[in-house]
Amino acid sequence: MPMPTDLARRLLLGGAAATLLSGAGPLTGDAAFLAAARSNDVSTLKRMLAAGQSVETRDAVGRTALLVATVANSVDAARLLIAAGADVNAKDGQRDTPYLFAGAEGRVEILKMTLAAGANLKDTNRYGGTALIPAAEKGHLETLAMLLSTSIDIDHVNDLGWTALLEAVILGDGGPVHQQIVAALIAAGARLDIGDRDGVTALAHARQNGQAKIAALLEQAGAT
Repeated sequence: MPMPTDLARRLLLGGAAATLLSGAGPLTGDAAFLAAARSNDVSTLKRMLAAGQSVETRDAVGRTALLVATVANSVDAARLLIAAGADVNAKDGQRDTPYLFAGAEGRVEILKMTLAAGANLKDTNRYGGTALIPAAEKGHLETLAMLLSTSIDIDHVNDLGWTALLEAVILGDGGPVHQQIVAALIAAGARLDIGDRDGVTALAHARQNGQAKIAALLEQAGAT
């Protein structure tokens, strides 16, 4: 006899019933801790930490609970984990850290916490770049300003041969946000004469890409 439609819907949508149907029980141990970090479940994190759960628990790809929280932008969970001693510089399998990921993806509140907790400004991602470079490329203005207020190397060159300024021009769209990014980098003292592996400067790339307003900013700053 077919199951009534309303009952089937309740079984499919109801969390407890779905768990029974799948045969899966509630998450426990490391999996529960990581899930709590992802979902910003501070009460569960507190309870598990008090019971002896390691704050540096990692998932299958090497992400710590703090990195999991950072990826999910679970700010409260990240705050608790950092206060509990989580390492803001712990790398996962692809060389991300909570600090680097927060910088690259514009997780401003978490970035602020990682900086206060001793983020390694010289650390680099899988492309050999500091947090400043992807922040410039992706147009994260607030993140960029926060990083520029530190002693981070503004002219660091990544494995592709690009500085933050070069990446903002090469991979940016030349629009208002990237114009502000370039202006901020210029104001912070970024070198304008550094070229890519072929010696092509940010100004030359801006001209080639039809980024007239960015080219004008660079020219006004003395780029040749």
